[in-house]
Amino acid sequence: MDVLEYSGHTDPGGAAIRRDLAALSITKISVGPMDNNAYLLVCRATNEALLVDAANEPDRLADLVGASDSRPELRHLVTTHRHPDHWQALGAVAGMFQTRQIAHPLDATELPVPMDELVEHGDTVRFGEIELDVVHLRGHTPGSIALVYRGGEHPHIFTGDSLFPGGPGKTAGPAEFGSLMDDLESRVFGELPDETWVYPGHGDDTTLGKERPSVPEWRERGW
Repeated sequence: MDVLEYSGHTDPGGAAIRRDLAALSITKISVGPMDNNAYLLVCRATNEALLVDAANEPDRLADLVGASDSRPELRHLVTTHRHPDHWQALGAVAGMFQTRQIAHPLDATELPVPMDELVEHGDTVRFGEIELDVVHLRGHTPGSIALVYRGGEHPHIFTGDSLFPGGPGKTAGPAEFGSLMDDLESRVFGELPDETWVYPGHGDDTTLGKERPSVPEWRERGW
């Protein structure tokens, strides 16, 4: 599989992109008809890996991991939320790599395979020497989670469908929208700096600094 320098943008069926931090490599690929992003995170010290959202095209996700003797050891699959476009390849990839499946308990029962680990707000997901903080963002689904890596020069957050360039993800009504906005303001924008890099479940990346001035407008716009 072709892997290009990291730009934040991927095309369906196109090349993956990779960035190397001091302790962690992050590879992004777009899969499936809904342009879902999947992220392969690899601990550079141990070569142990975690995949965020086995969304679709299991063969391409397997190619992303690779087949050489030096390929990462994929041990963990995190599903950010219950919507089917984010787990179409979950069973196949779990079977290929014998991974440990992770999700929030409020969404876990809607997933196609049993979860090995249920995580709540404030928990930590560990692989190799890497730690990811779990942020529960209630609204897009009851159990939507984001993952925050704080080990680089600035934080990196994988938001699933809870935050995109231009606003929060879709919600079912005003109550869910208010809940998501409250959590985004308190648990994301209220906790993390402008330099935080945002990796969404679809489309291009952004930063919290780019999005922060629009938060009042999102609230006013409503669901």
